[in-house]
Amino acid sequence: MKEASSAQGRWERYTQRPLMGLAVVFTVAYAVPIVDDPAGRGVSIACTVAEWTVWGAFAVDYLVRIALADRRREYVRRHWLDLFAVLLPLLQPLRLLRVVSTLMLVGRRAQMASQVRLTTYVGGAVVGLLMFGSLAVLSVERASPEGNIRTLDDALWWSFTTMTTVGYGDHAPTTGIGRILAVGLMLSGIALLGLVTANIAAWFIARFEMDDVEERRQTAAITALTEEVRALRAEVAALAGARERVGEEQPQ
Repeated sequence: MKEASSAQGRWERYTQRPLMGLAVVFTVAYAVPIVDDPAGRGVSIACTVAEWTVWGAFAVDYLVRIALADRRREYVRRHWLDLFAVLLPLLQPLRLLRVVSTLMLVGRRAQMASQVRLTTYVGGAVVGLLMFGSLAVLSVERASPEGNIRTLDDALWWSFTTMTTVGYGDHAPTTGIGRILAVGLMLSGIALLGLVTANIAAWFIARFEMDDVEERRQTAAITALTEEVRALRAEVAALAGARERVGEEQPQ
């Protein structure tokens, strides 16, 4: 059991950086055909191959982690989102599904890394959602006759106002997939905002508790010192009284 756990831990440590590098490759491969519209056939094919390759690497990583797990069925039950993300693009090979599944796998894999701090993770999640949300809505809304999100600037502005739940209304999706993206982006923004707020509150509570503990420690020290001073005074008074009695008992 220890050997399996150590092997799985070593695998996760060794593959952490390569998988994050592949995630960057996926980002570039997804963004190029959308930003460079219309992209050449060769560029589109290369980007599609890169997207499927990155998704395949994360799928292989999940399968290897299952193989190294001591209790495989329990591991699958505890990581059912990973399994869903692996199978999602196979159900219907749409490009948007590859984006969703790869983002889920990247997020789940990043959470396993002990060196990734919460601030970095939240910041990366915000940037990733803004970027992918903008690219995704631009890819589906640009071709819509009634769409008003035509440029990358419009898409970035719409993603930012949607994530922050401001919603000025100057840009809005008109297609069904675009509205689904909007709902996902709004829920993600609310969740991230709640996470940040909760952690700030937890930080303040922890600081207050530290100050309270320190104050109680100082109060206890002062109380103990006061008791010692009282005991010393009583002892000095007792010694002085004994000396006076001895002096009185001595013959004149």
